[in-house]
Formats: sequence, C-alpha cells, structure tokens
Amino acid sequence: MVFFKLALKIQGALASNRKRSGSKRCNPHFNHKNKTLHSNSLVFQRFKKLRFSSMDQSPEKASSSLNDTVSRLSRYPDSKLHVPKEVQAPVKHFKFGLSIPNPNPNPNHDFLSKKLGNAKKEAFGSFKYINKDKEVVTVEEDDEDSGSWLMADAFDKLSLNHSDNDSKAYNKLLKSAERRTNKLKDSGPQVEVVTHELFVPLTKDELAEVSHAFSAENKKKILVSHENSSIDIRGEVLQCLKPGSWLNDEVINLYLELLKERENREPKKFLKCHFFNTFFYKKLVSSEGGCNYKAVKRWTSQRKLGYCLFDCDKIFVPIHKDIHWCLAVINKKDRKFQYLDSLRGRDGKVLNALANYFVEEVRDKSRQDIDISSWEREHVEDLPAQKNGFDCGMFMLKYIDFYSRGLSLSFGQEHMRYFRSRTAKEILRLRAD
Repeated sequence: MVFFKLALKIQGALASNRKRSGSKRCNPHFNHKNKTLHSNSLVFQRFKKLRFSSMDQSPEKASSSLNDTVSRLSRYPDSKLHVPKEVQAPVKHFKFGLSIPNPNPNPNHDFLSKKLGNAKKEAFGSFKYINKDKEVVTVEEDDEDSGSWLMADAFDKLSLNHSDNDSKAYNKLLKSAERRTNKLKDSGPQVEVVTHELFVPLTKDELAEVSHAFSAENKKKILVSHENSSIDIRGEVLQCLKPGSWLNDEVINLYLELLKERENREPKKFLKCHFFNTFFYKKLVSSEGGCNYKAVKRWTSQRKLGYCLFDCDKIFVPIHKDIHWCLAVINKKDRKFQYLDSLRGRDGKVLNALANYFVEEVRDKSRQDIDISSWEREHVEDLPAQKNGFDCGMFMLKYIDFYSRGLSLSFGQEHMRYFRSRTAKEILRLRAD
C-alpha cells in the first residue's frame, strides 16, 4: 500500500514537470525567473543537466559571454620567466692590479688590463738586453731599518699626521735616498749628494690644504688657474694625485710649467731645460711611426719660447703609451738621446723619432746641420722602478725633477706617496720647490 502511494506521487511529479516544460516552449510570455522553490534546492542543482551556452545562445550572446571570460582572465598577471640577478662578488687580485679572467669577457672591460699586461711583458722581456758584465748597484738597508714595513709606516706618519714623529719619518726617507746615492758614488764617477730640500715633510697647514682640496665638496670647483698655460685644475682633476690613481694630462702639464718657472726664478741652481707637454710626441709621430716635423714646427719659435731650443742642456718629452707614462730626453749636455721607463721597457722608435726631430729643428731654426752620429742612444737601466700598476706618471715627473737639478735618480717606490702629497701642494700654490 505504501509503495503504491509513493508511485502515484512520482507519477504526479513527472506530469507536473511535463506541463511546465511544455508551457515554457509554447507560452511566449513565460518568465523563467518565476520558478518553483524546489528548483533552488540542492538536490535539484545536483541532478540538473549541464547546459552548453554556446549551443543554445545566439552569436551576439556568445560573443558577450566570451568577452566576459576574457575580462575575467585579464585580471590575472602574465607569468614571467625567472631571470637570475647579477651578483657582484669579490675577485682575487694579482700583481699590477690584474684579476682572474672572466669566462665571458667583455672587451671594453678587459682593454686596460690587456694593455697593462702587454706593457709588463715588454718591460720584463727587455731584461735580455741588459749587459751582464755591467755592475748592478743595489741598496741595502741597515738591520735596524730593514723591511718595507718600516718605510710604509714612515709614509703614513708623514702624509697623514704632523707630530713629533714626523722628524723620524723624514730622516728615514732621507737616509733611504742617501744610501742609494752613496752606493752610486762608490761605484763610479762622482754623484751629487741628495739635498734635504727634496724630502722636506709637509707642515700641518700644507697637509690640511691638500686634504681639503681632495674632499668631495671641492670636486667640481676650480681650485687653481694658471694664467700662462690657461690650465684650470678642478678638484676632481687634482684627485689623480691621491695614492692609487693614474696621473692625467692637466696635472702633468701644469707641473711641467711650474718646473720651468722655478728654473727662471733661480737659473744658477737648475739646468737650462725645456719641458714639452704631453701632446707634443703624439703630434710629432705620425700613424706610421715616422717623424712629422711640420706638425710641431711652430711649437718652438724663439719668439714664442723666449729662448732658442738648441741652447738648452736637456729637453724633456713625456711619452704616453695607452695606459703607461714614460720619458724621453734630448740630453745635449751629455750628447745622448735617453729613454726612461719605470717598468724597464725599451723603445728604439722613440729615440729615432727624437733624433730626427732634433736634426730638423736645428736646421730650421739655426740654418745649420748638426751631426748626431756620435750621440749615444741610451735606455737608462739604473733607475728607480715602480712596483705597482699606477705610479708610472709620478715616477716620470720625478725623473724630470731630479734630472733638471742635475742630480742622479736617488729615490724609490717608497717615496711615491710623499711625492704625491708634495706635488699636490706645489700645484695648489702654483710654485714648484
């Protein structure tokens, strides 16, 4: 009996559903929103058949539905590929400032290292030309003063502070120079004794002046202007004299101007010299390595210089080789063409170019021919050598300074820090001592 009643209810429900579906198809005013409550039940939603809107809807509705889908998907950001960040890691440094080669090198980054490496190889390769029979003079330290650490400590005291210990630091520097002079003096012709004025320590005021000039606040300021040469020195330019930096053209050229003015002030104390600037040799030498005298013919007129170049005892020519400074000297006093390289390099082309230039210069200015066949072409071997990759410019300036005094080269790598501070002081005061 119970099953019979249940069957009747099911049959009635099916009939009711058929009527509703029929009314939906036939009645145009049928509102699908007016549904019976059981259509919202969970049971009805679970067994309701899946409908595909793209099949039942018109093209316009299908397009709007697609746009809705696209708009929903556009809310989510596009996936991005993971790109690892570049890591700046420390690298191991070797002698002369070179580092471990990069497996994927950048030619622009490695240019300077390659040039310095080539200069180093050229310098060491020149050892095979050294005359083995010639005595090599070495400077030995006393036991109480031995060790490079002692000289470095002396420079720290001399350059950074000015106290009672400065006299000790000054004496250590002076003894180091005098020991080299005495060794040279005992081994050959008479060599001049190094005077004390070459290593006078800077005063408190001078050190403060140099330190202030190196400060960041003066980086863009013009610190000094040299009227005769029209050279302006900004703070950022002067900073090349800080330890570890390469010297630039402005500082070198201004210092050479100050050396000439020093000679004019005390002509009896210094040799009669001419100091070419750093651009002369580049003008003189053509791209093929020859001597282009016409390019520099007007540089040395007597009206412009105030003296005849041929009357000078020594003519100094700075040589710049990509990233390395060297010096060439037309030494009329000793009848030599000299080449000085703090890395002990050799370059016969430089000496040949200067020899040709000097012959042309004498012929043009004095209408005479000079015979230089007996002149020696010397690669100076017994000279102070640099032990790093950045002091070549400072060595070149001190070669010029000592030679213009008629002195031997009685200094070394340990003096470079002091010479940098001293040169900065002289430039700031526009007066070479």
